[in-house]
Amino acid sequence: MILNGRKYSLDELKIPSTNSELTAFEKTTLAFCRAWLTGQQSFAIHTSGSTGTSKEIQLKRSALEASARMTLRALALKPGGNSLVCLDTAYIAGQMMLVRSLLHNMNIVAVEPTANPLKNIDHPVDLVALVPHQLETILEQSPGKLNSVRCALIGGAPVSSSLRKKISKSTCALYATYGMTETVSHIALQQLNGEDAKDYFEALENIHLRVDDRGCLCIQTPYLPAEIITNDLVEMAGHNQFRWLGRIDNVINSGGIKITPEKIELVFENIFDSIEIKNRFFIAGVPHKKWGQQVVLFLEGDLSKTDENTIIKIATGRLRKYELPKKILRIEKFTETATAKIDRKNIVLPYL
Repeated sequence: MILNGRKYSLDELKIPSTNSELTAFEKTTLAFCRAWLTGQQSFAIHTSGSTGTSKEIQLKRSALEASARMTLRALALKPGGNSLVCLDTAYIAGQMMLVRSLLHNMNIVAVEPTANPLKNIDHPVDLVALVPHQLETILEQSPGKLNSVRCALIGGAPVSSSLRKKISKSTCALYATYGMTETVSHIALQQLNGEDAKDYFEALENIHLRVDDRGCLCIQTPYLPAEIITNDLVEMAGHNQFRWLGRIDNVINSGGIKITPEKIELVFENIFDSIEIKNRFFIAGVPHKKWGQQVVLFLEGDLSKTDENTIIKIATGRLRKYELPKKILRIEKFTETATAKIDRKNIVLPYL
């Protein structure tokens, strides 16, 4: 493994490091590799906290192995290739990249999580996991380098329609992932580009899905003892296939009408893209004396009055009256979770 430019043999990875100058990323990466290579059977892993309070859960080694092997088979990866680990290895996404790589005897290059992890990579990469912001930055700064990657897993946040357009002609096979810490990383993939691109997620082998009476996804895996009941609203697209609609705990109840924020966000994504506005945003409900809740657009950074009027004018023609944001709340800088997701819960909290 090459970690931030320094090479480690498998034997060196098994020995606790005494280097006090290691970064937090280097410490967590070496600690996880050491635990794995010395046969540790249970791993304490923290959830990201994006949909609630971060918590510690225990996952068995056998579950991590089973999840990793399903992904390796789904992507038809050959042993001995090159993997790039550029997500925080204190959390499941980065840790599972290490597990897949170690199980498959891949040559691991681990680099500090940055906006453009391909910037200083000069060799082909067979597998990498990225968040959408990293993919956006790579396309802006080093678009040619994406074609040196065989396969990329994109997770942590939905992939916008504008980003899908940008990657449509890339030779890299890009897959959106669906999963969480509790399911030991992703349990379903959606190919985003190429001839086999899809508009739905498809479960990996031996994963069984159903929808409960709330319309939320329930997941059975061969490596976990109990069914996972999520708060994710979905539309089934076929056997073990689904489209993600949003989080049931994000649903806005305005005058008795239930509104899914993520549906409205898709409309605003297209509007922002069409008039080249780069500000991050999200939709949420805040209390209203008459209607119970009202739809609000939370916007990061500044926006001219002209752009604001243009956005609302276009949105008025694309949304129902009750879906249209009643106000725009500007936030100088969005706070983020430990895994770099927009911390919706804490951003909205002062307005509740």
